[in-house]
Amino acid sequence: MPLTFTLDPAVTPELRDGVLDLWADVTNAGGAVGFVPPVTREDIRPQLVRQFVSMAEERSRLLVGHDEEGRVAATAFLTFNTHHLMTHWIWLYTVMVHPRHQGRGYGRDLLAAAERAARTLDGVEAIRLTCRGGLGLEHFYASCGYKEVGRVPDAIRVAPGDDRDDVVMLLPLT
Repeated sequence: MPLTFTLDPAVTPELRDGVLDLWADVTNAGGAVGFVPPVTREDIRPQLVRQFVSMAEERSRLLVGHDEEGRVAATAFLTFNTHHLMTHWIWLYTVMVHPRHQGRGYGRDLLAAAERAARTLDGVEAIRLTCRGGLGLEHFYASCGYKEVGRVPDAIRVAPGDDRDDVVMLLPLT
């Protein structure tokens, strides 16, 4: 059964808890979403609060996918540029699909929903994201239409002696 996507859902305790659970579960399953396992919900909470503040200040928008049971199963944050010369593209951050749902095409569905949402934003001509090298993520994003436009070698230190490339991907909307 496909996920149901909502842009700008009401921020309720259930949504907050669902995103915290998703983020912790994705990280602890090895997902590259800003943390290194093991993490708890409390480790992630300050970052989620910053995201919610960004949303309240209209600098970011949240896209959520719910599964058939109504649980948060996928997320992505669409974040506007604050630099006045770069307002024609947005960032896509914290792209996640719960491990129990992976392998069903929901990642592609999430990216397609993010693209549809971005197309509704005035003046937005592209989506940019970064991903951690060494996991093959750039190949997944490329299969969804994104192009690798840059790479910073060893920019992400996962652990001492484990540096990964920061890969920049772009999806033109025009």
